[in-house]
Amino acid sequence: MLATPEDIGDVQGRGPRGVAFNGAVRRTPIRWRILAIAIVNSALALVLLGLIWNGAQVLGDAWSDLRRVRQSERFLASLGADAERLQSLIHRYFAQTDPVILERIVDLREMLVSRLRVQARLDPLISEPARNLTTITERLVAGFDELRDTRAAISLAYSAKIVDTARDMATLYGAVTGTNADPNVQIWATLGASREAYNEMILAANAFYLSGAASAAREARAKAALIRQTTPTLLALASEPAQKRAFDDLAEKAETFEEGINDLGLSFTTQSRLLREAIDGNASDMSSAIDGMRAGIQSLERSAQTRFDRTLQDVSVKLAVLAIAFVALVALMGIAIGKSISEPLGQLRSDMTAIMAGQYDRRIAGLNARDEIGEMARVVDVFRGNAIEKRKTDEDLRTAKEKAETTLAEMREMQTTLIEAEKLAALGGLVAGVAHEVNNPVGISLTVASTLANRMDTFAAEIAAGQIRRSRLEAFTNGTRAAASQLVANLQRAAELIQSFKQVAVDRSHAERRSFDLGLATEQILASLRPILRSSRIKLVVDIPDGIVMDSFPGPFGQIVTNLLLNAVHHAFPDGATGTISIVARVSGPAQVRLVFRDDGHGMNEEVQRQAFEPFFTTRRGSGGTGLGLHIVYNLVTQRLGGRIVLSSAEGSGTSFLLVIPMRAPDEVVRAGPSFMAGQEIETVHVGS
Repeated sequence: MLATPEDIGDVQGRGPRGVAFNGAVRRTPIRWRILAIAIVNSALALVLLGLIWNGAQVLGDAWSDLRRVRQSERFLASLGADAERLQSLIHRYFAQTDPVILERIVDLREMLVSRLRVQARLDPLISEPARNLTTITERLVAGFDELRDTRAAISLAYSAKIVDTARDMATLYGAVTGTNADPNVQIWATLGASREAYNEMILAANAFYLSGAASAAREARAKAALIRQTTPTLLALASEPAQKRAFDDLAEKAETFEEGINDLGLSFTTQSRLLREAIDGNASDMSSAIDGMRAGIQSLERSAQTRFDRTLQDVSVKLAVLAIAFVALVALMGIAIGKSISEPLGQLRSDMTAIMAGQYDRRIAGLNARDEIGEMARVVDVFRGNAIEKRKTDEDLRTAKEKAETTLAEMREMQTTLIEAEKLAALGGLVAGVAHEVNNPVGISLTVASTLANRMDTFAAEIAAGQIRRSRLEAFTNGTRAAASQLVANLQRAAELIQSFKQVAVDRSHAERRSFDLGLATEQILASLRPILRSSRIKLVVDIPDGIVMDSFPGPFGQIVTNLLLNAVHHAFPDGATGTISIVARVSGPAQVRLVFRDDGHGMNEEVQRQAFEPFFTTRRGSGGTGLGLHIVYNLVTQRLGGRIVLSSAEGSGTSFLLVIPMRAPDEVVRAGPSFMAGQEIETVHVGS
């Protein structure tokens, strides 16, 4: 069926052409309209991709040239830095001879030469300048080798003609001094002047060797000449042949020393010339060659950059023109197709809003359209009919909900009443147990008191008759003392039972927070429950160390212990079966206690374990069980005490309850989840020693 103008156009107030165009578009499904836009976009993407591919190839070539030029420029910058470092190391070596510096110089020069040779083969842009630079570097290396030879000659001359000669002269001075010890002899004044000139000559020679200063060389020559000038005077004053020979040798050594200074001067001059020409000159030539190569590379870089920019601009213009054309085409198609979708959707949204507002008699537009929006309109029309039916159903549901809420409130009230009744029943059992326990010591005390009263009456009659003997008085005293001891012991036992019951009863009735010893509180609770155990064949084992102080609620804790014990007596050991119940507690971590309540009864199967903590679940429904004991335990542990409880059991292997309780209970009741635990986690229960 074709769409009518009322369904697809006239409601928007358009003219006949707009209605005809919209009708033609809406005859095409929306998925085909979207596919048409996708095809146009794909064609645009393919054309753009081809253009980008072509431009990328051109740009890639230009970028490769530019990158190669920049790599060459970076190589030249690195090469210049290495050349400057080599020059600096050479100067440092000749200022301070160090094998480490020499090793660095050798490594650096080999690296420079190797890099230049490799780059000359790989980079055609700098191949010729690189070979020229290699030649300059090799001249620099040859000059360094020549400098090392010169430096070796300087060291040899210094050692042979300066150091050795100075040592010989010192020996001669010592020999002359040893041959004549008379301080009044005239030779000593001249000899002292010669000796002082010798010391100054040595200092000047060392300064010249270390610094190469010309002034130090002149001073050393002057002092050597002074020594030679004083020699004739010393020869004239000498009185012994040995002294004369020593002064002749001294003059020769002074002349040799002066020759050594002259040789050092020539070597230093050669060293300075080599440093200036072979090192600094070649280094300057290297810098000039590198600068020339850098200038050529920069020119090539500017040319490559210009070519790259021009290529990038051409590709960008082509892409922009083509993209604008295709974007305009896609935009027009998108507007037309978008309007063919958005306008009917807007009308449909208006209809849905009216229906949701309760206008169920409104007519849905576009029911006869053949596209997806027409299908949506027909679905909305079905929704309108369903809404009418739903309104009727909601009224019925509302009435049923009110009845269900009323019933639920009554059930919750009944549950609360049953829980309180269960607590009161437990408290009643506690009273009965304590009354039974107190009855024995009170009865014994009453019997002892009656017997003591009869004995006193008999003793008083004997006193009145005047027949009292010492042995009779001692017997009466011993009997009275024994009776008093029995009275005190039994009355004290009764008082302890009453005090324990009083504390437990107060805790149960008020549930106030206080500090208490865990072991003592447990014993007080169990004291009222022992009559139940005596009537059965169950052994109770308690292992709780002293000193575990809890800041918690002793009333709920007592209710937990009572319910667990009664649950074990009634369910784990039915029909008077024998067994053992153990209660073990240990501190776990800095702020919590792990308490394990375990019995060796017949245990539970998996189905019972899953429902154990649910309210009103019991396996002894016909024997007076309410199904609230473990439910109360779970709520008290998790909500009032802020802990958690884990059940572990197996048929024939007994049951264990692990309680992890904080030593300080939370200030408020924890609402961690539902009041029962369905499908609780089963794990191995253990307590650290």
